[in-house]
Parts: sequence; structure tokens; C-alpha cells
Amino acid sequence: MTESLKIDYQVCEELGRGQFGIIYRCFSVFSGRSFACKSIDKRLLCDSTDRECIEKEPKILHILGGNANVVQIHRLYEDDDSLHMVIDLCDGPDLYDRISNHVGVFSEPEAASIFIPLMQSVSHCHRLGIAHRDIKPENVLFDSTGKLMLADFGSAEWFGMNESGTMTGVVGTPYYVAPEVLLGREYNEKVDVWSAGVILYILLAGSPPFHGETPVETFQAVLRGNLRFPLRIFSSVSPEAKDLLRKMLCKDASRRLSAEQVLRHPWVTSVRQT
Repeated sequence: MTESLKIDYQVCEELGRGQFGIIYRCFSVFSGRSFACKSIDKRLLCDSTDRECIEKEPKILHILGGNANVVQIHRLYEDDDSLHMVIDLCDGPDLYDRISNHVGVFSEPEAASIFIPLMQSVSHCHRLGIAHRDIKPENVLFDSTGKLMLADFGSAEWFGMNESGTMTGVVGTPYYVAPEVLLGREYNEKVDVWSAGVILYILLAGSPPFHGETPVETFQAVLRGNLRFPLRIFSSVSPEAKDLLRKMLCKDASRRLSAEQVLRHPWVTSVRQT
């Protein structure tokens, strides 16, 4: 651990780990407040692309600071071998665990209570010219009060940094990745809207809209984009919810809703009022 980090924070137990690093619980020795510390071993980075992603994430989190539904970065420490980001502690079950442990499907109000703050965080990112590019339940976290926070911006990109506002690169996760990403074309921030639409579908149906036995079969299903609403599952789902799903999971990105348009959709506005 970087010496200056150990002066400011007491690092405690491990909370999880990823490809390049480990997340620990920590607390400030000055305030006693609890945080998470994302510690990345730079010696494990395979190439310049990995290093660029690691260096980009704290910069993006600084830009996105101030939104209640985006994980905040509080301090950054770096030495020759490692990088440590002190971020908000989200010690509640993530959305993947919530879905896995939920009995049956989510009601529309239950789904909306998760979906709306998720879309508010996505809209905030897009207004600042940033696309997350890997929205999935594992990256939708909750703190001890149950507040939703979008996390893990390692695949994020500044689409606002170029004139076209487009991006390239195959990133994302099976089930959630948008078809235009898989096609290797230039794409825009609406890839996040597609991914959030997949999450909404899963909340209401209990299964993803596009899937296969293998990642390749799943990608093929995504590329076909044959969106269905099986009657046995969707018979009690409102027409407004299905209309929103159609407009988020639209293969033609030019016709797909933006994040702001999603938040103005009748299903979202009507659920907010109930």
C-alpha cells in the first residue's frame, strides 16, 4: 500500500476483486467515515490499452462528481507499482444479487424504483459527454441506505471529446451489449440506453431478452434483435412498459430513445406519480 494512503486511511477487509485489483473497506483516520478503496496493481496491466483504461477511470469519476447516483471518488493515490482510488462504499447487495435473490419478477413500481435512478445516472453521464459502455447488474451498486449508484467506469469513454460524438471498440458484456457494438461500427452513447433496457426487461420478465447457450449464441441473438413479450410472462405488464422496452431495445440506434427521452416516457412519468 502507498504510504500516504496508510497515513490517511485504515485499510480493512477485502470486499471483492477484479482482473487488475482488489476492493477493500477502509475508513478515514480523521473523520472515521467508511469508504471503499479500489487498489490496482499496475504490474498486472498487460498493455497500453489496459493502462489507459486504469488511468482514465479516476479522471472520468472526477468529471461525474456531484451526482447522487454515480459512485464518487474522494482521494487518489499512486506510486510506481499501484493506484488506489478511495470511493463511496456500496456495501449493500448489487443489482445482480438483488435480482438473483428476488422471489419472482419485480412489479412495475419495484422495477421503476431501480430503473429511474439508474437512468438518471446514465442521463447525467451523457450530458457530460461520457458513455459508460458496460452497464450491467454487477455494476449497479447500492449503499447501506439502499441508494443506487452506478459504478465501474473502466470501460467508459468521452464521446464528447470528438466532433462526431461517436466511439469505436468492442466493449461490454454478453446479454447487455448493443448490436452496433458487436458489428464493429462507430456508435454513440445510446449503447447505454440499450443496456439499461435489457436490465428493465430482466426486472419485469426474470430473464434477458436476448440469450443463448454460449456467448457466441447470445451475441447472435443480440444481433437479430428479435424482441418478444411472451404472454405467460408479460400478460400483467402494462402496454406503456412494453412500449418503453421497444423504444430502448430498438436495433436502429437513430430511432432508439436517448436517456433524457427515456426519463420523459409516459411509463416513467406515470410510475413516478404513483
